[in-house]
Amino acid sequence: MVKRLLFAFACFVTLLIVSATTAYASYGIYVGSERTADGSVLIGGTGDEVSSHWLKIEPRQKHGPDETIEVGVTGEATFPGELIEIPQVEETAKYISMDYSDYEGFPAPLTNGGLNEHGVAGRDIWSPSRQALIDMTPEPQRGPNYSDLSRIAMERATTSREAVEIIGDLMDEHGYSTYGGNSHMFADNEEGWVVINFAGGEGLWVAERLGADEVRMSYPGYIGDIPEDYQDDPDFMGSDNLISFAEEQGWYDSDSGEPFNVHEVYGDQDAPMRSETVEEIEGRLTDMGSEVTVNDMMATVRDPIVSSDTNGYGQVARLTGDRRHDDLANLWVAPTGSVTAPFIPWYIGATEVPPEFGEHRYMTKGAASNFLNPDYQSQEATEFAGRTFKRLMYHTCEHPDKFLPEVNEALEAFEEDMLDEQQSVRDTAYALYNAGQEDLAQEYLTTYSTERAMEGLELGQALLGSIEARTEVLYGIREPEGDQINSDGETIDCNPAEDSE
Repeated sequence: MVKRLLFAFACFVTLLIVSATTAYASYGIYVGSERTADGSVLIGGTGDEVSSHWLKIEPRQKHGPDETIEVGVTGEATFPGELIEIPQVEETAKYISMDYSDYEGFPAPLTNGGLNEHGVAGRDIWSPSRQALIDMTPEPQRGPNYSDLSRIAMERATTSREAVEIIGDLMDEHGYSTYGGNSHMFADNEEGWVVINFAGGEGLWVAERLGADEVRMSYPGYIGDIPEDYQDDPDFMGSDNLISFAEEQGWYDSDSGEPFNVHEVYGDQDAPMRSETVEEIEGRLTDMGSEVTVNDMMATVRDPIVSSDTNGYGQVARLTGDRRHDDLANLWVAPTGSVTAPFIPWYIGATEVPPEFGEHRYMTKGAASNFLNPDYQSQEATEFAGRTFKRLMYHTCEHPDKFLPEVNEALEAFEEDMLDEQQSVRDTAYALYNAGQEDLAQEYLTTYSTERAMEGLELGQALLGSIEARTEVLYGIREPEGDQINSDGETIDCNPAEDSE
């Protein structure tokens, strides 16, 4: 208990250190194919934002030759900017993501990535730049923001390497609108990449390849030493000025004989490159050798060390070489923090999201000052999965020693049943595709994911009802002592060391 309390305190201190740059801390985890039990690549994580989140299946679309997309940030952002138009491509890919409604003057809907029909998965993770770069950020700034880059990568990339090249080209041509520094993690069934976009308005970016034998947690996104000929090295990419700009500022001397360490040169100078959280989780997964499973990745994303009320969702993608049909790839998504919410498998072939998992007014920007749009009346009338599992989280995390083990046991058993049936689901869908019944195959995958999602919601309702009733009998509903319902920094987590019992 003492060890866990000290570790939780260290995590809290780490978050405080970076709070001046970014209020919350999304994360991403990569496990290469030589580290997994079935030879797949695993990538998972979450997005942490004060906002509503909802599942979105964006279809493949064709676009006109003169069509453009609006990118950037508004004057309401922490670092004010101006929106600009950039060209859209002729055709964009189908992808699954969790969208959300509000962050720092960044136009909604926002995304941190997801999974596209080409089997490319993406995560978006904070990565604070050094203060001197933050101070250089022009006003107004122009260029795509982190969400624009993530969405465009999902729309266009056919490999994780191509996702990096797309982001680099966009920054080189159109600039970049920052909130203080950001990173991306991309993966396909062969490799992964970490990309860092730096503040400062100088177009600085760098990327490092993650191989088949690697484990990486971005929390925040980090890159260490890179070779000076990084642009000629297949394991690295970056802007042309990556090293030359650092030399101009006196932050690096190429004649010193010292390696160019990205974090030491461009990262937050008051924070370690790898936090204790990163060392703990990377070490835990590495110690599993070559036996990491999807279950292990789900358990890692669910760990209360990093899964809490700040999570908007949880995601896990298993990327394999089984490309019989693009529609057979799936993304496991928890509708809010997965510490008390189940992962549901959503297939690329699915065409609809049940209204319970779609957009609702809970935590949506503008909900407190506007009435409901009648167009959303029916959808809003349904139970919102995100809100249900938030309530379950709040009751569970009030007394985690008592309730968290049973919630985890139920969620893991539910997920285990779904994991066992995935091969059968893919085989059935493929047989329909192979017989030329594409519409029927997509209907089958849509029905499957929808039914499992509703079963997960029913499980959440049962757990919530049981735990709420026992909380009232065993402990009573604790009354708040203050008069401010909104937090001024402290957040809810399910760490047993914080049990209020």
